[in-house]
Amino acid sequence: MSPEIIGLLAIVALIVLIALRMWIGVAMGVVGLVGLIILRGMDQALMMAAEVPFTNINSYTLTVIPMFALMGMVISESSIGTDLFKACNAWLGSVRGGLSAATVATSGLLGAICGSHMVGTVILSKIALPEMKRYKYDGSFAAATVCAGAPLSIIIPPSLPLIVYGIITEQSIGKLFMSGIIPGVVMICVFIAIIVVRCTQRPELGPRGASMPFAERLKSSKGIIPVVILFVAVLGGIYFGIFTTTESGAIGSAGAIIISICYRSMNGRKFLLAIKETAMIIGMIFSLLLGTYIFIRFISYSKIPFVVSEFLVNLDAPLPLLMLALALIYIVLGMLIPEIPMIILTIPILYPALMSVGFDPIWLGIFVVLMMALGAVTPPIGMVVFIVSGLSGVSVPTLFKAVMPFIIGDLCVIVLVCIFPQMATWLPSLMYAN
Repeated sequence: MSPEIIGLLAIVALIVLIALRMWIGVAMGVVGLVGLIILRGMDQALMMAAEVPFTNINSYTLTVIPMFALMGMVISESSIGTDLFKACNAWLGSVRGGLSAATVATSGLLGAICGSHMVGTVILSKIALPEMKRYKYDGSFAAATVCAGAPLSIIIPPSLPLIVYGIITEQSIGKLFMSGIIPGVVMICVFIAIIVVRCTQRPELGPRGASMPFAERLKSSKGIIPVVILFVAVLGGIYFGIFTTTESGAIGSAGAIIISICYRSMNGRKFLLAIKETAMIIGMIFSLLLGTYIFIRFISYSKIPFVVSEFLVNLDAPLPLLMLALALIYIVLGMLIPEIPMIILTIPILYPALMSVGFDPIWLGIFVVLMMALGAVTPPIGMVVFIVSGLSGVSVPTLFKAVMPFIIGDLCVIVLVCIFPQMATWLPSLMYAN
């Protein structure tokens, strides 16, 4: 049996194991090990199974994951999210659907200090939904704005999926972070425009809030100034090459802890909980990576990436058609699988093939994450929609209907990124250092 056939059978076996609810990292490790035994023999397979994961995990670069994970967990356990929402509401609350617009803006700011859309979903549901209910917002519309805004956390840096993508593909994490800024900001603007237009057409969806004096707006913004300074310092340091991505993660997590303590929104119990949640995230990601590295070594011996690359080259399809096929794959997967396992499952197979036909690795990273954000809210199994439905009490079918305008907005931004790839590649190209 040829290595290619063995590789295809292994991929089928992997899908079956995942469908049977085996942990993805364990499934990839088991399939990779069995495949290596078949292709290279027992002795070499066991040696590689011991050596390859350790060699790759024992890397200074990977310390970026716990740093930014801790930063996000500290934010989630503090009152910083509430302060962000109050500040955004002070500036946007007077427009039609102002609380919904503030929710989206807060999502973007949380994304700048969080990195996980699941964390963003829970924080926004707790903060924004009660406020919108108090001001008589339509329940499904209010929940839909939370659904739309939450995935911004994986687009705007720091983004845990982009970190994992950079580690697997050996691309600059700093450049990947920069690639998400312009698409993320454009998406925020598009969502706010959708909210204002819909609430203008149907005022019952979201009333206009009271206009605050300029002095009050400035006062409400004082609480988020340290957070904004921290974000600018972290990304600015990466952009200008002052410190590495890992160092920026350490500065970000330390800064988040200091800010939380200074604003008396962090105590010992909350800090220990943040540490515990960080450890759980790190354990999940590293267990996935351990299995991934074994699977990647097996896949390289099976020659599957070479076969896929050769197929795409011989297909001679235009890049827009390949982009469409890739988009459909990730929309479907985004409905079913969380973002980090999805990257770990697909990138080892697809990345070499896509590079062979001319895809830019930095553009591909943000494109994949944009598709994941879209898949997280796309019917029939958008994971964020199910979470918000449970937290808000709005039925899943009703919420999918309400979130549809934002899905269209998502698609428009993705199309813009495809037509104008400079939206993702311009800032990375200007960086002082990798």
